[in-house]
Amino acid sequence: MTTLAITDGRVLRPDLTVAAADVLIDRDVGEILEIGPDLAGDADDTLDAADSLVTPGFVNGHCHVAMTLLRGYADDKPLEAWLQEDIWPAEGELTPEDVRAGAELGLLELIRSGVTAFADMYFHVPEVADAVEAAGVRARLGHGIVTVGKDGEAAREDAKTSLEIAREYDGAADGRISTAFMPHSLTTVGSEYLAEFVPEAREASVPIHYHANETEDEVAPIVDEHGQRPLDYAAEHGLLESEDFVAHGVHVDESEIELLAEAGTGVIHCPASNMKLASGMAPVERMREAGVTVGLGTDGAASNNDLSMLDEARDAAMLGKLAADDASAVPAEAVVDMLTRGSADAIGLESGRLEAGAPADLAVIDLEAPHLTPRHDLVSHLAYAAAAADVRHTVCDGDVLMRDREVLTLDEAGVRERALEAADALAARVE
Repeated sequence: MTTLAITDGRVLRPDLTVAAADVLIDRDVGEILEIGPDLAGDADDTLDAADSLVTPGFVNGHCHVAMTLLRGYADDKPLEAWLQEDIWPAEGELTPEDVRAGAELGLLELIRSGVTAFADMYFHVPEVADAVEAAGVRARLGHGIVTVGKDGEAAREDAKTSLEIAREYDGAADGRISTAFMPHSLTTVGSEYLAEFVPEAREASVPIHYHANETEDEVAPIVDEHGQRPLDYAAEHGLLESEDFVAHGVHVDESEIELLAEAGTGVIHCPASNMKLASGMAPVERMREAGVTVGLGTDGAASNNDLSMLDEARDAAMLGKLAADDASAVPAEAVVDMLTRGSADAIGLESGRLEAGAPADLAVIDLEAPHLTPRHDLVSHLAYAAAAADVRHTVCDGDVLMRDREVLTLDEAGVRERALEAADALAARVE
């Protein structure tokens, strides 16, 4: 057994208390062995966490990681116009090489901001999977299905691809990659394709992830065409099981909140994207009170425009209070839970906790900064004050991905150079 000790830090426990402790990790199996005082002993390697907070690695529950290439490409438009006029035409020009370059850039950003796991819906998934394997993080990956505007053969091929990708890549990267069947949304995938392929996904024990109730324009067509709320429609098509999770959930009514809670289907809240696209304010407090598992996600870097989960946590707390018209709603403890355990549970991963036997996925936050001084409440600091640049070390599956702000698994200069070239060439092709 080879071991790694995180020494002299303050550790965020699963009950959200903070205690001075070391963390001892079995690197061979990627698990936490013990948390307590003076564990460095004869550890094969150490990470200094003095004057730092050791937290579970952050979990980005909904992302389109290769969209980093479209960061700043199209802004200040509502969702439908933004997608149809700018994003979908650009994505139609993406090559596998582009997706690899964008994915590597996104992974670099995630690691630097303390993220150790994410869920991703996109295209050319093999390229994303290869980038994930090299970077060393965990991911739940899937091919996003869009059937609108396609003939029957092309639509069926798109759905078939999503199912094949889910079957082929589950367990890849030494088990760090898991998968899902991913219809883009309830309005962009025809009901006939859901009826055909959802049962196949269930037979293969593949979870399902999709955008739901993101905007009012995603709700009205379902109500008008099918005479039912979107999540009732989803349940009727077998899309609302305990292993499934939906993105956004902004415009859900009380009956849909109850349906989510009863089904055990997770919701990934994306406050920054929802604000930027003026999609609305998700009723996060009501969902949590009803027992819905709520996590956090950044969405893509084209609608955020960064992948910082600490930014997302602050946004979730602030927006949650506005939505509830209550300053006590979505408190710091709830946001930190959503940032870690909530997102992990929603997307079906075992990470998000620091305790013996848990996956050795963690981030170390440097507290030696003016904006983190004084230290009255470190949970409050995580929710309201900490920033991505404060992350000092990132560890996933027992492997050190970033040490003292230097990413070890990706060549930062090369990644940025390839991404710049790919983004410029993509923009030129679209023009």
